[in-house]
Amino acid sequence: MEKNKEQRMYMRIRNICGLLGVLLPWLAIISASLADRPSDEWWWSISCTYYQTPALVGILTPASLVLMCYIGYNKWDNIVTSLSGLCGLGIILFPCQVSWLAAGTPVGFFQLPMETSHIFHTIFAALFFLLLAINSICLFTKSSGVMTDRKMLRNNIYRFCGWGMISFEVVFVFIKLIHSPGYMTMIVEIILLTFFGLSWLVKGEAFPFLNDKPEKK
Repeated sequence: MEKNKEQRMYMRIRNICGLLGVLLPWLAIISASLADRPSDEWWWSISCTYYQTPALVGILTPASLVLMCYIGYNKWDNIVTSLSGLCGLGIILFPCQVSWLAAGTPVGFFQLPMETSHIFHTIFAALFFLLLAINSICLFTKSSGVMTDRKMLRNNIYRFCGWGMISFEVVFVFIKLIHSPGYMTMIVEIILLTFFGLSWLVKGEAFPFLNDKPEKK
């Protein structure tokens, strides 16, 4: 069955959101690498690139607005995506702590001391990926129609991406506790965003081989 204009619009929104998630770490790294490098730690986190390039703000802000404006199948879908969008904006409004700025430096939209801003940044980032994981595991897997083989395959991908995000949030906590090399944070963030982007791209039917075949008339 051919999709109507509204359905095609939602597919496009999902694909834009997913594409932004996948591209964010790479555009942030490339853009920051072209700017002045204030420290050898400039690439240890996507969040750190906030201080060198507008890539993080320029990509995460529209992605967050898309999430906030997204209209899902039911109220829980709307609540989860809206809250995840708010958390995405929180990541931007409250920058993280970096080694090359003095302690107590006012940062971000609210000009809070860097250490205080970092606390909010960490909370919003954790909630952002947790909510996206819940969306992928619990909401993307719902179906109002026939559970086709390809729908079951897509559901497996959604669950894989969702549980992958949760697993790597646990990994993130672990590497902080054991004081692993700083660049491990960047690696974990890239994986988290890839899971997020893949889940939304599949939901947006960006991969034809995963989509249900059109019904024959």
